Amino acid sequence: MAQDTLFSKIVSGEIPADIVYRDDLVTAFRDIRPLTPTHVLIVPNRVIPTLADVSDEDEALLGRMLRVAAHIAEEEGIADDGYRVMINCKDHGGQEIYHLHLHLMGGRPVGPMVAR
Repeated sequence: MAQDTLFSKIVSGEIPADIVYRDDLVTAFRDIRPLTPTHVLIVPNRVIPTLADVSDEDEALLGRMLRVAAHIAEEEGIADDGYRVMINCKDHGGQEIYHLHLHLMGGRPVGPMVAR
């Protein structure tokens, strides 16, 4: 069984969070340290440590995560101006919590992809 993570504890309700979306595959909640006015994390309900750990069987799950991001962007009013969707992978990619998660960020220009 996969190890518990901060995000799996949020999914299970063990740790409170500002949940903005939940279904049988994914949960989305507001980041507690937002970098933009809208900063929502979208996580699979089961632990997949990194993007590198995704299997062929996870294709529908990844598609759901992206569709949920677009849905939340509409609901948050950031879809027309645009937004960033980002997945960090492992240490060099800046991943802090080893439970796959997608960042949905918007509400202002988000700047360049990588700091120079």
